[in-house]
Amino acid sequence: MKSEKTVIPVRPKVVWLDLDDTLIDFHANSRLALRQLYEEAGISRWIPSADTWVDDYEKSNVELWRRYALGEISRDYLRIERMRAPLRPYFSGSDSGLDELAMKLDPWYLDILAMQKGLVDGAVELLSWLREHGYRTGILSNGFEQVQYRKMDTAGITPYIDITVLSDHIGINKPAIGIYRHAMEMTGERNPGRHLLVGDNLATDIAGAVNAGWDAVYFDRNSPAPVTFNGSYYTVNSLGELIRLLPD
Repeated sequence: MKSEKTVIPVRPKVVWLDLDDTLIDFHANSRLALRQLYEEAGISRWIPSADTWVDDYEKSNVELWRRYALGEISRDYLRIERMRAPLRPYFSGSDSGLDELAMKLDPWYLDILAMQKGLVDGAVELLSWLREHGYRTGILSNGFEQVQYRKMDTAGITPYIDITVLSDHIGINKPAIGIYRHAMEMTGERNPGRHLLVGDNLATDIAGAVNAGWDAVYFDRNSPAPVTFNGSYYTVNSLGELIRLLPD
């Protein structure tokens, strides 16, 4: 039997889950896709090793997504610049040639990424448990509509999801409160206290949910403690611990 100290006190009606690196193992899948792209697109013509390509891509991509979440750059700029940035130090052609190459590589990468099946440990078990215990489940993601649905289908988790809200579809990114309000409207449950978000990013997922009045669980695989609560949100280090945290 669960202790009151380790169970969320009010049972949420809707459990919202971030997609990338909460359910889908985005980092592992992305690295596989980037390496496949390196080979298929012949990126070795410019960048001497696949490791350099992956490392440089990831460094620029993290910063670009941070700026995108804050509304500082557009989705189109993010998609092209994340390809241009790692190539720029090595590419000897014109700026227009670099732009043309980046615009070719981005959809190619997304197509490969959509075919990767890697899930975070415990993802299916969590989704099955939520379904068996009568929770409504939703996806709340800043990812691109073009690829997120395909990733869910490939990973086999679509049947477990009741509702999906993508920032790319409605034009509002987490952590802006508007996306959380939109999500509540979509479910018909307008009491923020009956919504819970689980995500791996403090600045976007958790800060936004807390500001919207939702319960929030920060999924930090590096946390030394299985479950903690700091007064504003919970932290778990595995999806199995999230099951222990939720009321039956």
